[in-house]
Amino acid sequence: MATRGLVFYLLSSFSVAILSVFFVTQYQNGYDSPLQSRLSLSLNSNLSSHLSSTDKTWPELKFSWRLVLATVIGFLGSACGTVGGVGGGGIFVPMLTLIVGFDTKSAAALSKCMIMGASASSVWYNLRVPHPTKEVPIIDYDLALLFQPMLMLGITLGVALSVVFPYWLITVLIIILFLGTSSRSCFKGFEMWKEETIMKKEFARQQATVVDSRGERAVLIDTQYEPLLPREEKSILQILKFNLRWKRVVVLVVVWVLFLVLQVLKNDVNACSAWYWVFFCLQFPIALGVFGYESVKLCKEHKKRMSTGNTESICEASIAWTPIHIAFCALCGILGGTVGGLLGSGGGFILGPLLLEIGVIPQVASATATFVMTFSASLSVVEFYLLKRFPIPYALYLTSVSVLAGFWGQCLVRKVVTILKRASIIVFILSGVIFASAITMGVIGIETSIQMIQNQEFMGFLDFCSSQ
Repeated sequence: MATRGLVFYLLSSFSVAILSVFFVTQYQNGYDSPLQSRLSLSLNSNLSSHLSSTDKTWPELKFSWRLVLATVIGFLGSACGTVGGVGGGGIFVPMLTLIVGFDTKSAAALSKCMIMGASASSVWYNLRVPHPTKEVPIIDYDLALLFQPMLMLGITLGVALSVVFPYWLITVLIIILFLGTSSRSCFKGFEMWKEETIMKKEFARQQATVVDSRGERAVLIDTQYEPLLPREEKSILQILKFNLRWKRVVVLVVVWVLFLVLQVLKNDVNACSAWYWVFFCLQFPIALGVFGYESVKLCKEHKKRMSTGNTESICEASIAWTPIHIAFCALCGILGGTVGGLLGSGGGFILGPLLLEIGVIPQVASATATFVMTFSASLSVVEFYLLKRFPIPYALYLTSVSVLAGFWGQCLVRKVVTILKRASIIVFILSGVIFASAITMGVIGIETSIQMIQNQEFMGFLDFCSSQ
C-alpha cells in the first residue's frame, strides 16, 4: 500500500511539474511579446557558449583547504553512498562546483568517476563475503540482469531530456523524487528497526530460558543476523569463486559494450541526422531484449514454483513475478536511469530504495545496486573521457579517494551491523544520503533558477536538435 502511495505521489507530482512549464511559457509570451525575440537571441548565445569547449573551468590540482575539504566530503559521501547503494552523485556535483570550482558539466563527469571508483571497490568487497542467510551469491544476478539494461536505457533518455528540460524543472523533479524516496526509505528503516528490536528481545528471552533447544524462532534469528563475515568452512577465495557467476557477468559486459559503441557512434554524427536516430533507437531493442529474456525467465520460474506449492522466492525479491510487477520494475529502472542522466548520478537513488521495497534485504540490496551502478557509471566515464570532459589528474585523485572510501565504508558499516545485529542501519544511511542530496541539489538549483528569472532567461522547453 505504501509503495502504491509513493508511485502515485511521484507520478502526480511529476505530471503537475511538467504541465506547469506550459503555463510559465505562456506567461512569458503574454507578458512581453517583444521579449521573445530577445530571449531567443539570448538563449542561442548562452547555449552556444555553454556547449562550447571553452566553457570548461578546471582548477589546478594543488594542495589547499578546498582540496582537503573536497577530499573529506568525497570520502564520506563515497563511503555512505556505496553502503546505501545510491552512489552519492547528489553530493559530489555540488561539492565539485561550489568548493573546488569546476563547471557543472565537468563536475558531473568527475562525479561519475567517483561513483565508478566507489562502486567498483564495493563490488570487490562484497564478492569476498557470503550471503547473510542463504547459500547463494551476495549479488542477486537475476535482479542485476533485470535492471541494468533498463537503467542504462534510462540514462540515455535522461541525457536527452536534460537538453530539453529547463533547469528549474529539473530542480523541481529532483526535489520531488529525492524527498519521496528518502521519506519512504526512512519509514522502511523504522519498520525494520522495530522488527529487529522485537526479534532481539525474543532471542534474549529464549536465551534466558533454561531449555535444551532454543527453538525454531531462535534459530531463525541466529541465521538472519550472522552477517557478511566469511564463514570458517570457506576461504575468501572460495567465497569469491562462489559469488561470481561468469555467464551472467559476460551478458552484462556485452550489454555495456553495445551501449558504449552506440554512444560513441552517436556522438560522431550530426545531431538529429538519420544515422543519429538509428544509433539512438538501436539502444531500445538491446535493452528490451535482455530485460524481456530475464522477465520471461522469472515469470516461468515463478509459475512453476507456485504450481508445485513452493513459495520460496526465485531471487532475493519477495514479490510475485507477474507481468504487472515486472512492468513496474521496468518503469522504475527507466526512471532511475533518467534521473541519473539528468543529475549526473549512477541511478542508485531509485534502484536502492526500489530493491528494499520489493523485499530485498539491505545487505543484498546494497551489493546488487553498487554492482549495477558500476556498469552504468563506467559507461558514462568512458564517454566523458572520449569527449575530454574532465581533467585526468583530478579524475585519478578523486577516483582513488572513492575507491578507498567505498571499500572501508563497506567494511566498517558491515562490522557495525554484525555487532549491533541491525541491518536497518544500512537503510538509514541510504535515506540520509538521498535526503542530503535533496538539500544540496535543491538549494543550488533554486538559487540558480532565481538568477535565471532575474536575468529574464527563457523558462520553457528547448528544442532538442538546435540545443545539441
